[in-house]
Amino acid sequence: MQNISSETLNHNLNGHSAPQIISPEPVEWNEIEEDELDLGDFFKILKRRALVITGVAGITMAGVVGFTLSRERQYEGSFELLVEPVNEDNNNNLSELTSFLDSNVTQSGLDYDSQIEVLQSPELMKGIIKDLQVKYPDIDYESLIEEKSLKISRKGETKIIEVTYRSNSPTQVKQVLDTISRAYLKYSLEKRQTQLSQGIRFVEKELPPIKKQVDTLQQQLQAFRQKNDFFDPGTQSSQVSEQLKLLSQQRQGVEQQLAKARANFALLQQEQGALAVLKNAQVYQQLVTQVRELEAKIAEESTRFQDNAPSIQRLREKRQKLIPLLQQEGKRILNLTLSEAANQVQALEVQSQQLTAAEQKLSEQIRQLPALARRYTELQQNLKIANESLDRFLTTRQNLRIEAAQTELPWEIIKAPIKPEEEDPVSPKIPRNIALGFVASAILGIGAALLREKLDNTYHNVDALKDDLKLPLLGALPIDKNLEKNQKNNQKGTSKQESSQDTPADGIPELLPMFHSESTPSSYFQQSGQFVEALRVVHTNLQLLSSDRQVRSIVISSALPGDGKSTVAYNLAEVAASMGQKVLLVDTDLRRPQVHARTGLPNLWGLSNLISGNMPAEDVMQELPDIFGCSVITSGAIPPDATRLLSSVKMKQLINEFHQKFDLVIYDAPPLVGLADASLLAPYTDGIVLVVRIDKTERSMVKQAVDSLKTSRTNVLGVVANGDKSMFHKYYHKYYHS
Repeated sequence: MQNISSETLNHNLNGHSAPQIISPEPVEWNEIEEDELDLGDFFKILKRRALVITGVAGITMAGVVGFTLSRERQYEGSFELLVEPVNEDNNNNLSELTSFLDSNVTQSGLDYDSQIEVLQSPELMKGIIKDLQVKYPDIDYESLIEEKSLKISRKGETKIIEVTYRSNSPTQVKQVLDTISRAYLKYSLEKRQTQLSQGIRFVEKELPPIKKQVDTLQQQLQAFRQKNDFFDPGTQSSQVSEQLKLLSQQRQGVEQQLAKARANFALLQQEQGALAVLKNAQVYQQLVTQVRELEAKIAEESTRFQDNAPSIQRLREKRQKLIPLLQQEGKRILNLTLSEAANQVQALEVQSQQLTAAEQKLSEQIRQLPALARRYTELQQNLKIANESLDRFLTTRQNLRIEAAQTELPWEIIKAPIKPEEEDPVSPKIPRNIALGFVASAILGIGAALLREKLDNTYHNVDALKDDLKLPLLGALPIDKNLEKNQKNNQKGTSKQESSQDTPADGIPELLPMFHSESTPSSYFQQSGQFVEALRVVHTNLQLLSSDRQVRSIVISSALPGDGKSTVAYNLAEVAASMGQKVLLVDTDLRRPQVHARTGLPNLWGLSNLISGNMPAEDVMQELPDIFGCSVITSGAIPPDATRLLSSVKMKQLINEFHQKFDLVIYDAPPLVGLADASLLAPYTDGIVLVVRIDKTERSMVKQAVDSLKTSRTNVLGVVANGDKSMFHKYYHKYYHS
């Protein structure tokens, strides 16, 4: 059968949207998912488990009140001791001195944990307990310290020690605290005087070595300066660095000059250099000029005279005399120039070596400076520390002598003991205990309710049912007490035998006869309109399941007996008939039939007789007297094997026959869990409708029934929630009957 979803009904049910219209094809089975608990569900659980919450909270509260009132009253008092000065400028010098000598780190003058242990030690408490036992013989060290009646603690990070005592007598609290405070003040005075005397002796003993150390360090510093000509590391380093820089610059200049001199000397040893020097020699150039002039005259005379002419001979003789002079002058000039260049090179080399040696000496001095500076710094630091230590010892000795001369108490009571009020015990605190008990009882009650809810295996609302099963919700039927009364009145006409055999187990009322031959009683709608409207939603959703083919036959069943499947089947048949359909209601529950008891019809002949016999179906059909168009086939005699009859060929033929003659055939089938009857009928109809009772049907049984339908591939049309208590029906009643 092809199925096409139609539009969702424009109708709200139980405060939720109307169930979606689905096709009558087998639904796709999805895994069940659990949603988290929201605030609305939480308040619903509280309302549903109000009795559990009240009971647990009441018992818890009664226990808290009883325990509180039965306890003996306890009173508590305290006093506070200021054990260190608030401004510690030069006070507590002995501890400062000790901390300086140990680690040069400032520490607190008093170890509070150790001091508290001393205050509650057996030796110190022995005298106090002896004084207290004069009036209170029961007081001993165990009752005070080990049983924690007396508590001594530091107040936060302050310099205050708080002493607290608890007893069942306010007078005893006051007297015990007074005795302890006097003893602690006496102890602090004795301890303080002893500490001051020890401190003075210690300072007097340590002063001479410290003075000697200061003198020794001063002498070492003076000798170091004289030996190394060293005054200040920073200045010394700057001066040496400047000198080294200047020497480096001078050495570089000399090296440049030396390089030039060497190049010049090498050039002079070459021909080009010699020519350059001779070119600048005046005497040599004059001789060269004279030789050139004689050569010019010889050339001129040679044009006029022969080579042996006397004038030419004279000129040549002069020229021969000048050439040796020229050579001698050139040699002299070259030798002189080379000598000067060599001397210059030698002088520059000596100067460069001297500058290099001076530079190396300064570099060595710079390398030694860090060690000298470190030694100088160490000497200065040691001298500074020694001077500070000496100053501190001198100051401490002076302060200790002043403190020793003073008579004021080192410890001070800043909060004296007071007698506790009779009406103000510290234990039990009745208002506080009652308030805490109320909170605890509420928490325990809510916890018990949530635990009970967790252990509960039923569905409490339509949303949980729909989300858990993932099946279409066809409708939700409310509970109406007026309908329940009408059901009882309607069944008074039934025989005693039928009533005792077929009393409804689901507890859900069926409709009164809705129609007479022509009219419907107005009182019926006034009393049970909510239930009628809910059934009309179910009927409408069934008819809108497919736009191609109308649903003509359905099987109505449930997981377990008592879920209301017979009530739904019977009343749905009445609603369908009232809406103009020709309806047949067939009781196929051949084990515990219910239809005849609800309709008030005789059950002498029915479905079992029709299947096992050859009589026509019209012989066992009965018309409801007050409802037009609604026929009923009761179960008939209960057979020994109901499953065999329902799975017979005759039953299949009857189903086909009913399907052809009626607009809607409703089969009231046995429960699904443990029985196969409904699964045998459903494949020959348009599908099965599963009825689930809110707050009654167990989830596990419903899931078992769904699993059986899944195994048989049965078409599930949807679920009807029976016994819904949501607020929607109240809103409906207010809207239509206000």
